[in-house]
Amino acid sequence: MYFKPQLKMILVALACVTFNSQLIAAPSKASSIVETKVVQHYTTLAHTIFEDALITAKALDATLAAFIESPSQASLEKAQLAWKAARIPYLQSEVFRFGNPNVDDWEGQVNAWPLDEGLIDYVAQDYAHEEGNTGATANIVAAKSIKVGNKTIDTTSITPKFLAEINELGGSEANVATGYHAIEFLLWGQDLNGTQAGAGERPYTDFITGDQCTGGHCERRIQYLKAASSLLINDLQDMVAQWAPSTDNYRAKFEGLPKKEALTRILYGMGSLSLGELAGERMKVALDANSPEDEQDCFSDNTHHSHYFNAKGVQNLYDGQYQRANGQLMQGLGIAALVEPADPALHKSMQAALQKTEQALNAIVTLAEKDEPMKFDQLIAPNNTKGEAIVQEGIMALVNQAQSIEQVAKAVGIDNLNPDTSEHHF
Repeated sequence: MYFKPQLKMILVALACVTFNSQLIAAPSKASSIVETKVVQHYTTLAHTIFEDALITAKALDATLAAFIESPSQASLEKAQLAWKAARIPYLQSEVFRFGNPNVDDWEGQVNAWPLDEGLIDYVAQDYAHEEGNTGATANIVAAKSIKVGNKTIDTTSITPKFLAEINELGGSEANVATGYHAIEFLLWGQDLNGTQAGAGERPYTDFITGDQCTGGHCERRIQYLKAASSLLINDLQDMVAQWAPSTDNYRAKFEGLPKKEALTRILYGMGSLSLGELAGERMKVALDANSPEDEQDCFSDNTHHSHYFNAKGVQNLYDGQYQRANGQLMQGLGIAALVEPADPALHKSMQAALQKTEQALNAIVTLAEKDEPMKFDQLIAPNNTKGEAIVQEGIMALVNQAQSIEQVAKAVGIDNLNPDTSEHHF
């Protein structure tokens, strides 16, 4: 289940420590300048990555418009490819969520999952949803009104504003009406293959108006798709503005924090995404339950890329670099610039941990992209011992990476980082 962890604001330990204490206890002017540059480059990376997410979301929107104008199998597949491309920069932005309340509060409208998709559109008769969720079969596309408790909600007009208001209907986090995964469901439909091969197979005719419409209510489905895409763009524009160079926005406030507090937030985000979120919520939960319903991109079977690019976001912050959607390589001072001069051995150990994670998750990508693919939902199937071992290797690489991040935190003067575990035990 989608989980919003409680943000932990960790107090920074400024006292001397015996391990590389000379740099930490009495930072030189040079080291203070490096800290400032690391923090500034972090905010620049945030702005750039969210900007790329916005650029690719606009490209997706244009492809959706072309699909709606002329529905066909080819135009549907182009829209699906555009959705996958839009995910790449966004997934690398999720490392900014932990430690930055503005991102965490906003994220639920943009990337919440898993979802009870029956809230949005038609589903199979044996559709399994969250027990007791009265919104799970509301089917907004087919209904002009829905009832939640004693309240009747008019759904006549499906607008971005309406979708934002109805998201998490009735207080249930499973009632996801917005964001990337709502669009994913509309483009792919349910994946009814369980842990067998195959993704969702929504026909393009679900978006043809008139007598050729399948699934019923094609005009309403088009209206929903347009509104969800428009809302996603609005949300990303808001986040780009918050991280843009300015004297009066979240970026300015972040850069004005005491340097150790800012570094704590950066490292806390890296550790928490590695540990509780990616190793825990996004991989361990699905593996332990052998549940494709708990995989991140469950309609499109794109989960292997989601895991890989989430981890890439952590690596970006350590190395201080990011490859833009247009291929341009951004480079600057990352956390490595503080670690390598203080403890070259720890720097090499951290690099090795990041590389181990990349290799383990890339192995999952490679299997998923073969001529005869084995996707993440197949890897987590019951009795798939080979698949379990491959996923478990990725989980443990992320756990070890989080431990290395805690060591890095200590090396730059931050004790007790305590990255969020989402109550998972590894």
